[in-house]
Amino acid sequence: MCGIFAAMTRRGLPTERCDTALKLLEHRGPDGSGTWTSRDGQWTLGHTRLSIIGLHNGSQPMTSPDGAVHLVVNGEFYGYREIRERLRASGYHFSTASDSEIALHLYAERGIQAATQLRGEFAVIIADERQRAMYAIRDRFGVKPLYYAAVDGEVFFASEIKALLALGVPAKWDLEGATGGFGRSHETTEFAGISAVPPGCYAIARDGDVRIYPYWDWEIPTADQMRADSRSEDEIVAEFREALRDAVRERLVADVEVASYLSGGIDSCAVLGLAQQEMNRPIRAFTLTFENPLYDEARVAEEQAKRVGATYHPIPITGREIADSFADAVWHAETQMFNGHGVAKYLLSRAVRGAGIKVVFTGEGADEMLGGYPYYRVDALNNDATLSADERLALLDEMLGANAATRALMMPDRVSSQEMQAVERRLGWLPATLNVGAAQTNSVAPLLRDDLPAAVREFQPLIAALDRLPIAQRVAGRDHLNQMLYINAKTVLPNFILNYLADRMEMAHSIEGRVPFLDHRVAGAAARVPVQMKVKGIREKHVLREAAKDVLIPEVYDRQKHPFTTPPTRDPNDPMLVFYRDTFASQAAKDQPIYDMKKVSTALDQLLESPDDQRIAVEGGLQRAASVVVMQQLFSMT
Repeated sequence: MCGIFAAMTRRGLPTERCDTALKLLEHRGPDGSGTWTSRDGQWTLGHTRLSIIGLHNGSQPMTSPDGAVHLVVNGEFYGYREIRERLRASGYHFSTASDSEIALHLYAERGIQAATQLRGEFAVIIADERQRAMYAIRDRFGVKPLYYAAVDGEVFFASEIKALLALGVPAKWDLEGATGGFGRSHETTEFAGISAVPPGCYAIARDGDVRIYPYWDWEIPTADQMRADSRSEDEIVAEFREALRDAVRERLVADVEVASYLSGGIDSCAVLGLAQQEMNRPIRAFTLTFENPLYDEARVAEEQAKRVGATYHPIPITGREIADSFADAVWHAETQMFNGHGVAKYLLSRAVRGAGIKVVFTGEGADEMLGGYPYYRVDALNNDATLSADERLALLDEMLGANAATRALMMPDRVSSQEMQAVERRLGWLPATLNVGAAQTNSVAPLLRDDLPAAVREFQPLIAALDRLPIAQRVAGRDHLNQMLYINAKTVLPNFILNYLADRMEMAHSIEGRVPFLDHRVAGAAARVPVQMKVKGIREKHVLREAAKDVLIPEVYDRQKHPFTTPPTRDPNDPMLVFYRDTFASQAAKDQPIYDMKKVSTALDQLLESPDDQRIAVEGGLQRAASVVVMQQLFSMT
């Protein structure tokens, strides 16, 4: 994993800006850095390297033998050895042992269609002087971040927004993006004029303009096609297991040790178990632990590690540490947080880096592939014609009872609003999944400033997101659960899950996270799994349970999902209360244009009066407000 940036300027990039951008990306690649500048001085590529494969000869930027094409890569390409051998047989010469070099020669062979040949988690920028264009490619699900901005006829790309700011892009609030919450469109950020290259797309930058084109999309069969599937349950399970096993096996390829993050959930337990089967040494497994037993999964994780032969390494996290590290985590995430779980992941990665690890397996993506979260299961239940109304109600009640820690976030009361009415008109039904985003937006609405422009206050983020997706081609005609899996894979997954719960919190401490569930071949197998094998009754990810049953302890095989969150504030002595008060009393709180600090302070005073099972949701609004204040201060927003 690495940090990358690119600039297409009219007068050249000042050296100090280039140096600052490299310095700001150093946490993504502390093992070396490099730049390339065109002969006329107008184009620049920058790279900071975290050496994982080809430790001693994989420096970037890389240049083609004829000197016309230049490349920087962030991420990993899996199956690169086979591609390298095929290219060698076709006459291409390799000068490094790095997996990144295959992209340079694939581009020479196939042009931008090289994107379709790449497998893994990656962001790539190619500068082709012959075409007078730069091409920026992002992986299929957006595991690796890639942002761009076009300013006054100049174009900039970077792994992180802070590098764009260093290159000269102004730091301004996008008020629609900042108030959009969970449902934010896949290309939108909280910074005006700065967009994300959407997952599965490439950007072509030329003459000061950027155009976006898709090269891949997640194809989920229609309900009619699913009903025509004649495979047996055993065949479906076997196909999914083989796809996941292959993805895990490919992600064990590295010239450094590969460890694993481990919770008590089935996702990370399955990945660890399948990975350990491929290894002749114990894998080091690292688990976050909390003082609050409702949120702590240490016992289950330790038993699971013992079951597969891995070594268990608990990382205790306290409320004091979360409070002290909140601002640092927001600096790396570059977006608002609504729970301390991103900060906890930041602290976990810090501890793991301290243990000498550079690469870890993570379980992100399984819920988005197979319907793991409670709201997915609600949508599946409500679409199950085999259940009577009483049976459906009983199962929903059981789910509510089994999710005491997170039901306020994951299963909020139904929102009645013009936006949700518009959602129903577009989709033909009311998804519980999108209701979560609407509930989050509603929860912070009372905290917003009264002088926000009417266009911002009336903005409907869920509708904006839906209107940017190919609903007729990819969503219509699918089962309700599959519709929501597709939509969330384009919004919540790249904007939030893969941001402050994955790449940004890992790379903050130079940790490369590898996500087998988001391998596009695993995603293809998951798309073909019938809905009733994704959610069976209220048991989520049934196909994964069966596929990994041999590597799971019975408790993990049987337990419902417990979404990863940190405990809410519990008492007047909680360190987060001091953090909130100091943050909301700062000059940055006065300067930020989004939240009314009097309203926020009143909500803070009432926090501990909230019912225990609702406090996590109420505090989520306070954390969003705190995040905005921190961003105002750290990025000098205007």
